[in-house]
Amino acid sequence: MQEKINQNSQEFIQSLCGEFQKNNVIDPKHYEKMDVKRGLRNADGTGVMAGLTCIGNVQGYVMQDGEKIPREGRLIYRGINVQDLIEGFVTEDRFGYEETAYLLLFGALPNRAQLNGFTETLREYRALPPNFTEDMILKSPSHDVMNKLARSVLALYSCDPCPDDHALANEMRMAIELIARCPTIVAHAYAVKRHYFDNESLYLHRPQENLSIAENFLYSVRHDCQFTAEEAKLLDLCLVLHAEHGGGNNSAFACRVLSSSGTDIYSAIAAAVGSLKGPRHGGANKKVMEMFHYIEQDVKDWQDEEEIRAYLKKIARKEAGDKSGLIYGMGHAVYTLSDPRAVILKRFAKRVAEKKGMLPEFELIEAVERITPDVLSHMKSGQKAFCANVDMYSGFVYKMMGIPEELYTPLFAVARMVGWCAHRLEEVFSSGNRIMRPAYKAVAKSLPFVPMDSRM
Repeated sequence: MQEKINQNSQEFIQSLCGEFQKNNVIDPKHYEKMDVKRGLRNADGTGVMAGLTCIGNVQGYVMQDGEKIPREGRLIYRGINVQDLIEGFVTEDRFGYEETAYLLLFGALPNRAQLNGFTETLREYRALPPNFTEDMILKSPSHDVMNKLARSVLALYSCDPCPDDHALANEMRMAIELIARCPTIVAHAYAVKRHYFDNESLYLHRPQENLSIAENFLYSVRHDCQFTAEEAKLLDLCLVLHAEHGGGNNSAFACRVLSSSGTDIYSAIAAAVGSLKGPRHGGANKKVMEMFHYIEQDVKDWQDEEEIRAYLKKIARKEAGDKSGLIYGMGHAVYTLSDPRAVILKRFAKRVAEKKGMLPEFELIEAVERITPDVLSHMKSGQKAFCANVDMYSGFVYKMMGIPEELYTPLFAVARMVGWCAHRLEEVFSSGNRIMRPAYKAVAKSLPFVPMDSRM
């Protein structure tokens, strides 16, 4: 009986889809006629100016006489080039994510005492509220860790004694708690996912006080809690590179839009998590690895650039890969000649690949990066200058560390949590306290109301 009801419902829903498609058509000419900034982009590809920020800056071109001139990419955190930031803590052989988090939240590099105090505060806030894992994660498992992270962030509202208190000290406390707790939520959500959906044994590890955020993540997601110093330092580097990317990226903008309404931090951050889950944003790193599964399987000689070129053309023609026509890991909305995150990750990835015997895979990725611009420039007239983005190498780095693909995007969220919180605080306390309310032009025709018995 239930199957019959479900079948009837599905058939009715299918008919409703036809009704929707018939009544929801917008002529593409309207967008050009009314100068609609689709995707909040200007006609030249630059982003529509929606606000000001002191937190991060992404540079990939300069405007000269109304024309975009490509340049090498730069990523800047609070005025400091991220390459210089990384060079500083790598040279001193120490972890850098906590220092980067301090910089993004407060606007200046910490001295030793400030960093120690901030790190200690993060450690104190790592533990989840009592019974949170049991009630919010174990009792309602999800096959998608990002989905569980978003739901868990919202659930933290219920555990907070004053979630709607927008005083700076309280907002700062909630932000630091979210940064500290996010890795634990992701680790527990992944363990529960493996148990309920992959038929694996359940291992739940408590965060360790003496470990950095990168170390704790590796400790928490591995059954045996074992990791090397090199793995932890490489993951720490990835977290720093993913921590922030300007106010215009989709998830940070989503966070700021919700924050402008006056809602609580948990609602705003959950929206950012939902945005990052999308394959056009944070989910792209998984698509890159999926694409390379196809390439590694179908390209017989990884050293033959002509065979690689031919296969990339098939991908672009929607004849191979996931048939989307997209060569994942290539191109960016701002970067043109280079993505500094990809440049840095590539350098470290090569060293690790050499040690782990994975140099052939690294060289295949490098070949795709090198060949793709020429392939697309011949297939698509007027193709803009573009480069490999961070997703081209981040997934490969995680793979070399033995991190499963279902954790790639959640790791991105762990890193970006500090960027979202920084934008949340800036929107609430430094942006004029106005709700974001862009315009949409209505193009539907005026119609008369038709009495029920007269409708077709």
